[in-house]
Amino acid sequence: MVEQTGPRTRLEQVLRQRHLTLTAAELSSPPAVAPLAMGTRGCERSDWEGQVIATSADRARKFLIRIEASNVGDETLDQLLDDVRRLVVAYQQQPLADLLPELVAVQDRAFGFLEGRQLPKQTRDLYLLAGVACGLMARASHDLGAPHDAMTQARTAYACADNAGHDGLRAWTRGLQGLITYRSGRLDDSLRYAHLGSEAATRSRGTAGVWLTSSEARSLAALGRLDEAGLAVARADEARERVQPDDLDGLGGVCTFGRPRQLYYAADAYAWGLDREAGTTERFAVEALEAYGDTLDPERAFGAESGARCALAIARVSRKEIDGALEALAPVLALPPQKRIYGVVTSVEHVRTALRAVTDPGRQVIELQGAIDTFTAERLALPQ
Repeated sequence: MVEQTGPRTRLEQVLRQRHLTLTAAELSSPPAVAPLAMGTRGCERSDWEGQVIATSADRARKFLIRIEASNVGDETLDQLLDDVRRLVVAYQQQPLADLLPELVAVQDRAFGFLEGRQLPKQTRDLYLLAGVACGLMARASHDLGAPHDAMTQARTAYACADNAGHDGLRAWTRGLQGLITYRSGRLDDSLRYAHLGSEAATRSRGTAGVWLTSSEARSLAALGRLDEAGLAVARADEARERVQPDDLDGLGGVCTFGRPRQLYYAADAYAWGLDREAGTTERFAVEALEAYGDTLDPERAFGAESGARCALAIARVSRKEIDGALEALAPVLALPPQKRIYGVVTSVEHVRTALRAVTDPGRQVIELQGAIDTFTAERLALPQ
């Protein structure tokens, strides 16, 4: 019988290629397996398989550390939420100059957290809060008369909304963009943003949908499309009936679009109709001011209240009730310069435009125009 000298099996061939020598008896005998301690690692083995296992385990360990590590604890996230909630309420009540440093700091903290590592759920929450912080900075930039910077902040807010997958924030950001472009006289763009946000608003069902429809009404009216504006005002009421407040509404302040603001937007829309719509303008303006009558209401907004007073003044100017217009406008003209934000000033300038249309102006008209000139000359704005 000729002795077979070559490898008898594929396993033996591989083992010999690894410079391991096993006898035929060893190959045919069952291996003696010693129990392994749980701490045994592949790197303790000298063969290539053990090294591969150990390397893979090391990679998995690093990945585990990375996905479980977070630069944001629950308490830190709660603190950021509280900071944002306080600012969205304070923004519509306190002078912007007092809040601006904290607005910048909160936005910077949100960005810093997102540039670190956190769990997916924390990342979503951070993008939501960062989006709101950017929205606040968009409002601040707008109120300081810097619409280009305001739109940059608003676009960043929308990107945060996309990353958070939050339709309410998407719709709210479109509302901001509509506001910025409306005040800048870009009325077609303002309409476009109202329409762009409608799909997200339908899905979220928060108050941002009411804001977008009310914003559409104002832009249509400013374009002279008063009949369409009236239909949009009615649709805003219908949207209010379908509202299911979301977590963005839960923050309050500028993050929700309450009934008083809706009434102000309606008054502002009809004010473009001058004498044709004077009665309707006055009705909505008075309702808005009554809704803002509680000085302790945390949702009271000096900017919207001032806008409602300007709409009321326009209605009275249109009927040549100059004393009534001055009465409506007096609290606005008494605002300190720190509260003479861009939106308030443009509303007051709208009253001045209505005064210029008065035929045979008397002393009262001239005096009111002078008071408006004095008011607009000292406003809150970026240094020139």
